[in-house]
Amino acid sequence: MTHTIPDMDTVALAVTDGMLHFELSLACEVFGAKPADVAGPWYRVVVCGPAPSRVGRFRLEPDHGLDRLPRAGTVIVPGLADIDGDPPADLVDAVRAAHEAGARVASLCTGAFVLAAAGLLDGLRATTHWAHTHALAARYPQVTVDPDVLYVDNGSVLTSAGKAAAMDLCLHLVRLDHGASVANTVARRLVVPPHRDGGQAQFVNTPVPAPDNHPLAGLFPWVIERLDQPLTVEDLARQARMSSRNLGRHFRSVTGTTPLQWLLTQRIRHAQELLETTDNGIDTIAAATGMGTATTLRRHFNRTVGVPPDAYRRAFRSRTRPAPNDSGHRPDPSRRPLSTRRLRADGDSS
Repeated sequence: MTHTIPDMDTVALAVTDGMLHFELSLACEVFGAKPADVAGPWYRVVVCGPAPSRVGRFRLEPDHGLDRLPRAGTVIVPGLADIDGDPPADLVDAVRAAHEAGARVASLCTGAFVLAAAGLLDGLRATTHWAHTHALAARYPQVTVDPDVLYVDNGSVLTSAGKAAAMDLCLHLVRLDHGASVANTVARRLVVPPHRDGGQAQFVNTPVPAPDNHPLAGLFPWVIERLDQPLTVEDLARQARMSSRNLGRHFRSVTGTTPLQWLLTQRIRHAQELLETTDNGIDTIAAATGMGTATTLRRHFNRTVGVPPDAYRRAFRSRTRPAPNDSGHRPDPSRRPLSTRRLRADGDSS
């Protein structure tokens, strides 16, 4: 039997009539443009579909047919505008074949209905746009649908909520493949937040102001420049010229979390970048991130990321594009995310 060998750098966008153009476009933006200051290989984006398709109000000419999907390292399934009927059978079959060939498969928004129809979400946790989570759960009861998260990472199968959450998932994939620093570079180019945890709520009832038009706009960069300092809520409130209670209210409105939790997230993110890009010892990184001691850093890092800092560094630096095994399938552990508890304390995959 002949097996397909996935091209690990290829991101294939699986399209058909009735796809949502927003999710398709943002995937092209994230994976299609290599940052100028990033060395090494970048993604090769191909559009695969059965025929010229209507995507929103536009006509899209695919680069390849759906039979190209099994040769991709990553397959992205954008959202479908119509989820009342079954997804196109040829698309479902092609996505299933790609996963069986070893591709990492990710859905954006209602693309989760395609993954569910292909059986890729059976027994797994998944999400989609909050307005359609009930429909997904009702149609595919074997899937554990979580309506309250931005995205879900199951290793080789990932799903995102709608619209902006699709950007979060795409940046998450870049972070897994190239590290936090590169993902942050891509986010800066796109003028979007560099990281929102997949477990964050899909929406906040209070409207979020524009990035440069809210009371905390000046506070965020001030904090980022002082992560090595032992900042308190009172310090942040004093800098923002408001009471601690008002600070907490504004933080919840803008970020969906508390000042201390947001500050801890920034410290952990900075620690990840230092572990990826420097040879600094854990004590040095603890001081640079305001954690104080290596013990404190290890405790918070392990609880937040799921592995100790030493294991994170070893896993990140040893994570290379593995050659497929004799069956043509690439090993799953190399694709498992570092942001979930899938590595043992010794750095080996579980």
